[in-house]
Amino acid sequence: MPTILVTGGAGFIGSRFVNLVLSNKLPDFQNWNVVVLDALTYSSDIKRITPDEATTSRLSIVHGDIGDKELLTKLINRSDGIINFAAETHVDRSIDSPDIFFQSNFHGVANILNILRTSNKRFLQISTDEVYGSIKNGYAKEDSILSPSSPYSASKASADLIALSYFKTFELDVVITRCSNNYGPNQFPEKIIPLFIKELKKGNNVPIYGDGKNSRDWIHVDDHCDAIALTFFYGLSGEIYNVGNIDHINNLELTFIILENLNLPRSRITFTKDRLGHDLRYAIDSEKIRKGLGWNPKKRLVEEMPKLIAHY
Repeated sequence: MPTILVTGGAGFIGSRFVNLVLSNKLPDFQNWNVVVLDALTYSSDIKRITPDEATTSRLSIVHGDIGDKELLTKLINRSDGIINFAAETHVDRSIDSPDIFFQSNFHGVANILNILRTSNKRFLQISTDEVYGSIKNGYAKEDSILSPSSPYSASKASADLIALSYFKTFELDVVITRCSNNYGPNQFPEKIIPLFIKELKKGNNVPIYGDGKNSRDWIHVDDHCDAIALTFFYGLSGEIYNVGNIDHINNLELTFIILENLNLPRSRITFTKDRLGHDLRYAIDSEKIRKGLGWNPKKRLVEEMPKLIAHY
């Protein structure tokens, strides 16, 4: 049976992907073995990965870092491809401690790429729409100028560029996805949806930066995982695929949806000083993956919110 190496597989998106592979809900990955490599930092949790008795033998979990060249080499050698979810992702934390983000998000990816030079197995880098920066009008396409605003988005943009350079210089089999904001079950509660649900249920007010007009695309993690699977198997080497453009709302509207589902008044919102370098609008064009790979998202935020309320 073929094996996929999933780095950062105990994180929110990575663990969801692993569970879908093991459940055979991603048809192209049916009956693949999975090796998870995760540093198990504060936002990772092995308990997110829940194989049943029939699929336990297909899963291996390794505690380690993508900066460990010796360990990573062994795991890559016994795998048929690698998908890199491993990353520090919280913008506020990147402002407070940028070096951690550079080490994981850039140097870690460079380490993977250097090892892959001797094997040339397919490498899928999971990136973010934040590398395009704030979009004034229209939608960012895959060839739009990169204009990251935070240490987090700058570290991800840097990883994308080095990955593409290894495709051009060393002809590595590299492909990149850039996704909008994910939501779904088991997300670490530093992210806005689980954070606000938990705080409101505790009886606390929730803070919104500035006037709350900062807008984002939202995508369910399962739809993202479908896109990842399609890109891994059918994406063209050296190409980038935007994944998103489903539910575009601002932070204030998002909070209203959460409050409505909890039957709480809008007075539970507290406006706070805006974040440094806060991008006003993320918006991406996902026509390339829709037409080229046949990706079609299935879940909508308004319909999924009651399930999230119950989950958290």
